[in-house]
Amino acid sequence: MARLRKFCCYRRLERPYTRISKFREKSYIRTNPNIKLVRFDMGDTSKQYMYKVQLCAKTGVQIRHQALESARQTANRVLEKEWGKTGYRFTIKVYPHHILRENPIASGAGADRMSTGMQLSFGKPIGSAAQLKPGKVIMEVQVPSEIALAIARKAMVRANNKMPCGCNILVVKNDKVAA
Repeated sequence: MARLRKFCCYRRLERPYTRISKFREKSYIRTNPNIKLVRFDMGDTSKQYMYKVQLCAKTGVQIRHQALESARQTANRVLEKEWGKTGYRFTIKVYPHHILRENPIASGAGADRMSTGMQLSFGKPIGSAAQLKPGKVIMEVQVPSEIALAIARKAMVRANNKMPCGCNILVVKNDKVAA
């Protein structure tokens, strides 16, 4: 299996080249790669909580599904250790719809003559990413009290360390909950 390319190859938000063929069966991506995100809702999903701690993107960026899963695991570990499985609600708010493609380039002896590449090459699917605009909420933790906000913020800081972009951590009071 090939190694993951560096994030800088996929960071920019741009509309990908879409192949339009005169043969209809060649005008779409045949295989969708498996998404590594295991769960989008964790904790007690039936309750409404008093406070929300949100992780928001500062810039427009693409985040690969591997980075989202890594951030989910680290944040959920902090929350589960403190409150068990029912003392919070943790939600991932983005879905990696965008399919990343790669056109392999020859390497090895004589590759300098071969790797001029093709213009607008379509490539094979290698992964998926979520495309985010500035200010988009990536993940959210709902907690019952002000005392719990410190641990929720700590979990979001750990998740922020796994993100490929700078993020803001916002605390919002949920007005829907009856006091």
